[in-house]
Amino acid sequence: MAEPTSGTPKPKSGGVVVPHQATWLRRLAATLIYLSLRLLAATIRFRIDDRPHLLDGEPKEKIIIALWHNRLALSAILYHHFVLKHAPQRRLAGLVSASRDGGLLAQILQHFRIEPVRGSSSRRGAQALIEMTTMAEGGYDLAITPDGPRGPRYEVQDGVISTAQLTGLPIVPVSYHLNWKIQLKSWDKFQMPLPFAHCEITVGRIFRVAREATDAEREELRKQLEAELRAISRD
Repeated sequence: MAEPTSGTPKPKSGGVVVPHQATWLRRLAATLIYLSLRLLAATIRFRIDDRPHLLDGEPKEKIIIALWHNRLALSAILYHHFVLKHAPQRRLAGLVSASRDGGLLAQILQHFRIEPVRGSSSRRGAQALIEMTTMAEGGYDLAITPDGPRGPRYEVQDGVISTAQLTGLPIVPVSYHLNWKIQLKSWDKFQMPLPFAHCEITVGRIFRVAREATDAEREELRKQLEAELRAISRD
């Protein structure tokens, strides 16, 4: 889970990138956004097409959820509604960029009891990969927006493949279609649901990356995952 960046993280001497932390004003904004999302979600009608039957009950193993960046608005709601409903003890860690906007998103995720891991392909990527692996070892599900935080839109970057290879967790592509929404003029055409919208969620086929996968095999899986996410997104 990452977001458009309006400011770059500040490096310490020696080149260590320190993630931006939210100011009190952004913490207040995060609380208001969280409450607004909960109220909005209460008006939305959800329907799920769970093709691999992963969410018929508690998933049998920990998973990596891959969701396009422009579908972030309802991502935490969906995890609560379709995973925690069956298994309230499960925990989720989401990848969030180290930027200033990432500080805001991290605060929102914490309201949803989701653990933010700060980093992206361009900033603090190696450290974030280590932290995501540690979270997986600690029993967390993971969530990644594979085309975030800067795009290009609907192009899967290598980070989600690397995470799956290191953790051994399966990648579960998830997307949804809204019949009523606002689409922003951002790089990802971010989708904001409107009240009383219908949200049709699709869970795609599961991908696994072998520990010994070659570069060519990783690239083939990356292309297949991208094609699957595009296919289930309907736009």
